[in-house]
Amino acid sequence: MAARAWTWLRPAWLFNGRVALALLWVLAVASIAAGVNVIGLHVVGSIDGWERWLREHSVHFLVWRLLVYAVTAYGWWWMRRRLREREPSPEAHQRLLRVEIAAVVTLVLLEGSQLLRGG
Repeated sequence: MAARAWTWLRPAWLFNGRVALALLWVLAVASIAAGVNVIGLHVVGSIDGWERWLREHSVHFLVWRLLVYAVTAYGWWWMRRRLREREPSPEAHQRLLRVEIAAVVTLVLLEGSQLLRGG
């Protein structure tokens, strides 16, 4: 009975290899982002200087984001075409459409919040 009491602490999905790999990727990206900020602070010298540098280069970051969005959209288009060939059902088409709408709404909200912040 004691062993069963603790089984809820170890959900099976958490120990799945794909989930572990995804968590490692998220940890790596977050670590790199934190590292870039720390290095930027040391190079520029202060938080105010770092924020000023980020504002001055916001156009470069916008171009970078647009390029990332374009590459992602191309990859999505390629994957979508292959998935539609493999699963031609209307349900699969509806699922893809919902994901596409959610992705576009998310990107519009993210970029809109950047625009409203003045960056």
